[in-house]
Amino acid sequence: MSEIFGLPQNVVYATAGIYAVLIIATLIVAMLRRRNPGERYAELSARTNSWWWMIGAFTLAVLLNQTVAIVFLAFISYLALKEYLSPIPTRRIDRAVLLFAYLAIPIQFYWAAIDWYGMFIVFIPVWMYLFFPALMALRGETEGFLRAVGTLSWGLMMTVFTLSHMAMLLVSGDVENKVAAGVGLLLFLVVLTQFNDVAQYTWGKLFGRHKVTPKVSPKKTWEGLVGGIATTTVVAALIGPYLTPMDWQWSALAGFIIGVAGFLGDIAISAMKRDLGVKDTGGLIPGHGGILDRVDSLTCAAPAFVHFIRYFFYA
Repeated sequence: MSEIFGLPQNVVYATAGIYAVLIIATLIVAMLRRRNPGERYAELSARTNSWWWMIGAFTLAVLLNQTVAIVFLAFISYLALKEYLSPIPTRRIDRAVLLFAYLAIPIQFYWAAIDWYGMFIVFIPVWMYLFFPALMALRGETEGFLRAVGTLSWGLMMTVFTLSHMAMLLVSGDVENKVAAGVGLLLFLVVLTQFNDVAQYTWGKLFGRHKVTPKVSPKKTWEGLVGGIATTTVVAALIGPYLTPMDWQWSALAGFIIGVAGFLGDIAISAMKRDLGVKDTGGLIPGHGGILDRVDSLTCAAPAFVHFIRYFFYA
């Protein structure tokens, strides 16, 4: 595995390619806005501008150092959990329990950092799942108990356990991925997940007619879904052999899984927001809402891809 500046050569080339695409997209959007100065392309412009911030932060953290990358991913989980809990009314008696939920974040990412898969895979789904209701029951308040337990357990799973799979992929991939190490696998996952969102949005804008889930996400169409997944599958087949241990056929299958799983994560978070009566989970990223709005697809795509590649390609 050849390296440039201490990084896998293919990862450096892929990163350069990402920025090249982003520069081209920025120029195209600028030309469209110049020809149509109104609000038609305002949302697209805001999305493009925010991509610079998001891609810059991600690549800086991931390419600098593995420890920095894991801390960065843990911070993303913290922000996602915070945004998730913010609009949900919580019982005053559960304030101490919430502290344990936040403390679970560094512990979960620590298991990933030392590549202890056995503890990583059970810490939140088993131990935290059992700990929270027991602690709440010991505090003696029964009113709202079931709602409080369900809210916290599901939130911790969706914002911490699922997203921590990215850290596990980064660490374990150093041993298993001879092509571009763990950073190559992580780049493959994140780039395709975010590309799938953009592709579905673009295909839906161009050809969307038939709604997939009108009550959950009215803007999502079957045309956008199928077009986005198909495009993501093709892109995965092209870049997979350069970033992962998979050939183009397996890479295409992985791209298909990421596309479908990304869509499912997106609509699950959308359903949650509809239930809470909020449009976005936050306002941190202009044009994109909050962190949870941006990583919603990864909540399903990350674990789906990690367990797919572990099952078929890890020794």
